[in-house]
Amino acid sequence: MLTKTLTRIGAATALVLIASPVLTGCSTSKNKADTLYVARDVSTLYNSGKNRLDRGQYKLAAALFDEVERQHPYSPWARRAQLMSAFSYYMNRDYPESIAAAQRFLSIHTGNKDAPYAYYLISLCYYEQIADVTRDQKITQQALDSLGELIRRYPDTRYAADARLKVDLVNDHLAGKEMEVGRFYQRRGQWLAATLRFRTVVDKYETTTHAPEALERLVESYLALGIPAEAQKAAAVLGRNYPGTKWYERSYKLMREHGGGNA
Repeated sequence: MLTKTLTRIGAATALVLIASPVLTGCSTSKNKADTLYVARDVSTLYNSGKNRLDRGQYKLAAALFDEVERQHPYSPWARRAQLMSAFSYYMNRDYPESIAAAQRFLSIHTGNKDAPYAYYLISLCYYEQIADVTRDQKITQQALDSLGELIRRYPDTRYAADARLKVDLVNDHLAGKEMEVGRFYQRRGQWLAATLRFRTVVDKYETTTHAPEALERLVESYLALGIPAEAQKAAAVLGRNYPGTKWYERSYKLMREHGGGNA
């Protein structure tokens, strides 16, 4: 789910919230020499990092912003550099480093006006690592948890509005994982295990795009288990909520043929 849109959102947000005033004394160091430990004044270090960030050299920028914090930990610039470091790591897709930097910022500056953005950045880092539904979903759950925390803490921010949209997408992804596992059990004739997966989708992810199929798969599974009354209930819910779908047509046909009644 890595998208150019998300990258643009992150970049634009960072520029709005944490762009610095024009400073003097830009560093004349080049390439990796910028990150060698040399005692430098805070403005020189910060501007060197900002210059590297503007040129798309994100890893070098992050190292320089980290150096601001290391050499000048009690300077007001250190707070700004922490968040800029997190953003630079994010732009370089060094997600664990970005999360660590943002969390470090929050641990020290919980009440800062830029705290919502730090939470948002953490959420983006998890969100952009969401894997295909055939793989482990630990990162997906972490994305959902971090998005939920952002919404709970800062419900009226622009970040919460975007987070709500992403929560819907993450839930759809998790529902897709349940469906993939349920279909696997169906193919093996493990009907009870399949039923549990499809019920999870219906009960926990009923607003996702997978709900109609989950109901139809429940009809199949209940009929295979010899529980036509439960199949009838699932088919009725499907007909009431998704009457024009192919999934209802399939369940209706199954109930007529094997359920001893109409859906």
